[in-house]
Amino acid sequence: MDTIRIHNMSFYGHHGVEASERDLGGRFHVDVELGLDLRAAGESDEVGDTVDYKAVYQLVSGIQRANRFRLLEALAQACAQAILDRFDVEEVTVRVRKTGVPLGGLIDYAEVEITRRPDRP
Repeated sequence: MDTIRIHNMSFYGHHGVEASERDLGGRFHVDVELGLDLRAAGESDEVGDTVDYKAVYQLVSGIQRANRFRLLEALAQACAQAILDRFDVEEVTVRVRKTGVPLGGLIDYAEVEITRRPDRP
């Protein structure tokens, strides 16, 4: 299986457990890894034979803009499921990072990583 990686998509979103986090918003970073066979794209050099990176970015951006998730897990799951629903991939991994998490101490960020595969009969 081959891999497409889109690293560090950055967004301003209104996600968090605390109401103040959802009201004020904050910076979020998302990585997406897509597992699929890229042989056809490598041979044809045509975007139609791969997953369009711009379309993935727009999908993730739209999900995070249209929602106010309490948990990073829920944001990651929504992105992963939407990617599986829209693109022909064997596997997707989504990592969501949030800086400025109110934990009572200093951290660089909190991160959630999930990996999902399509449900196929």
